[in-house]
Amino acid sequence: MTKEATARAKAGHHPPSRVWGVLLVVGIVLLAANLRPALTGLTPLIGQIRADTSISYGVAGLLTALPLLAMGMLSPIAPWLARRFGMGRVLLASMLVLAVGILLRSAGAPAALFLGTAILGAGIAVGNVLLPALVKGEFPERVGLMTSTYSTALATSAAIAAGASLPVADQVGIGWRGSLALWALPAFVAAIAWLPQVRHVRPANASPAASQVSSSLWRSALAWQVTLFMGLQSLGYYVVLTWLPEILREEAGMSAARAGWMLALAQVVSIASIFLAPVLAGRRPSQHGVVVVAVTLTGAGALGLLVAASTAPILWVVLLGFGQGACFSLALTFFALRAPDSKQAAALSGMAQSVGYLLAAVGPFLFGVLRDATRAWTIPLALLFAVTVCLLIVGLGAARDAHVGR
Repeated sequence: MTKEATARAKAGHHPPSRVWGVLLVVGIVLLAANLRPALTGLTPLIGQIRADTSISYGVAGLLTALPLLAMGMLSPIAPWLARRFGMGRVLLASMLVLAVGILLRSAGAPAALFLGTAILGAGIAVGNVLLPALVKGEFPERVGLMTSTYSTALATSAAIAAGASLPVADQVGIGWRGSLALWALPAFVAAIAWLPQVRHVRPANASPAASQVSSSLWRSALAWQVTLFMGLQSLGYYVVLTWLPEILREEAGMSAARAGWMLALAQVVSIASIFLAPVLAGRRPSQHGVVVVAVTLTGAGALGLLVAASTAPILWVVLLGFGQGACFSLALTFFALRAPDSKQAAALSGMAQSVGYLLAAVGPFLFGVLRDATRAWTIPLALLFAVTVCLLIVGLGAARDAHVGR
């Protein structure tokens, strides 16, 4: 019996058939592919949304902050939902909630715009938390490879949405509402593809020790380092996701269309580092070297935008894409590598994504307010660089060879 089969047997799983295994991987990939397009497809359209609804930069930042708030508040609940109703059922429901939120956001009224944005954040929150735990439970000996696989799918779909949303809105002639509504279709496709897994994917362990596991994490220094790494990299990512097109338009003199494609470029180049970082991280007990490289690339991109945005914008965007992609996939990998089992991985994922996304939600709104107050991007970009310095400090702690609860 292989190590993976032994681990699955201990967890109470029967050996899966090859067909079931393939369907499970396909289902995971499709679920992951829906966790970013609703967000990345929005940001190139913020200029049109602001013009149509007459909202300020600060209020526009709420369109990214609201999903993060929903993700932060619901992340601790996701492991409980998986234990209560089964992970397969909860992941199916998350795709349906995501699709409903996307359609409501595009309904037309300003109130629906913000309400739908919060609802789709709830659907994303569940997938964010449960996918790392699912990988830990179903593929205990292939955590790095499976994390690379689904996070690469996530990044690819994010890049497609960032690059296509503005051309679809303008050239197809359906406007920003129609462009945003299109992303409900992949969510429905993922829900259909996930149906065969509803009965096969077992509920998370519902032992009485589960609540003790969750409470002990809040007293763990390592858990807090993983949490802050997740939060700070998310803050930086969503600031760039929300405001990079506007920064390039104002600081580098780009057109709205080209600035949108630059955001897509950042997402595209991140695919390579998103795939490589977990594979490299999974091959060694500690991940200090991978963290240093990832955060250094991120800091170099932020510093370049701060001091020479118009000189070499493509270089800074590429550096940001590589660095932030690696930091994101490292954060996901830490949930599994720093936990001894899937139960702890789900609890750590819930804690890190709850606190992390609440912290990240401050970013787009705060940076928009700073832009309104200073009428420039200098102070926001300086703050972004400072965030990367803090990210390096907590990342070195999260990268050490240890498990939470030990």
